[in-house]
Amino acid sequence: MSTARPCAGLRAAVAAGMGLSDGPVGSGRRCRLLRPPAPAPATPGARLLRLPESGAVQAASPERSGWTEALRAAVAELRAGAVVAVPTDTLYGLACSASCSAALDCVYRLKGRSETKPLAVCLGRVADVYRYCQVRVPKELLEDLLPGPVTLVMQRSEELNKDLNPFTPLVGIRIPNHAFMQDLAQMFGGPLALTSANLSSQASSLSVEEFQDLWPHLSLVIDGGPIGDSQSPECRLGSTVVDLSVPGKFAIIRPGCALENTTAILQQKYGLLPLQGSCS
Repeated sequence: MSTARPCAGLRAAVAAGMGLSDGPVGSGRRCRLLRPPAPAPATPGARLLRLPESGAVQAASPERSGWTEALRAAVAELRAGAVVAVPTDTLYGLACSASCSAALDCVYRLKGRSETKPLAVCLGRVADVYRYCQVRVPKELLEDLLPGPVTLVMQRSEELNKDLNPFTPLVGIRIPNHAFMQDLAQMFGGPLALTSANLSSQASSLSVEEFQDLWPHLSLVIDGGPIGDSQSPECRLGSTVVDLSVPGKFAIIRPGCALENTTAILQQKYGLLPLQGSCS
């Protein structure tokens, strides 16, 4: 990805990257929209692995072997610089190594995504947040919101790949409340770039069948079953995105699916004040 100069509207840039819009962000500068792949053939090219029910995954059980197989396959593909489709607690996503610049470029090409729209970073534990971000809130606040259906936007640290969102000093952090994603991030051992599994401007996906056109361009698809009710618009809202980069303040960038609970924790329990212009 080419390095872009900082945008005046950093929050707008992050908002767009979390799926709020697909047009240019920040100032009126011209941005390059990457062309999505050609229509896929009917036969999927990606390896498809179905997860066992997470409640059935016990030590030394047959289901556990299937869970472990999926984890090992996903980690191997991610370490090889590939893009993998994964289930989360909100939507299906596309994941790649945040440290692999070629893989980041591939995600943008697959989605036909503007280069000025950032990708979130998925981690496995709250302790990992301190390595990749400048945290300006109490640890207890992080633990109240993570894991969960929220994206916390904070100042990034020097540990992150400079080719990851080079146009903004902020980064959105996700720790999905999904056992497979937490296991995957911990086994991978580094930051994962994460975005929704769909072409830009199209609806988010709640099942692997809904993004089947992308399968031939992926190395692996992890099928965790349907996520939520596909008939309910609320189930496609994605995570609640909140900016915590200003000490003592917060800004809701995207209401998402956990707005009420998130704002209650931030305001009532920790006394954070909404920034002017926040949609909270």
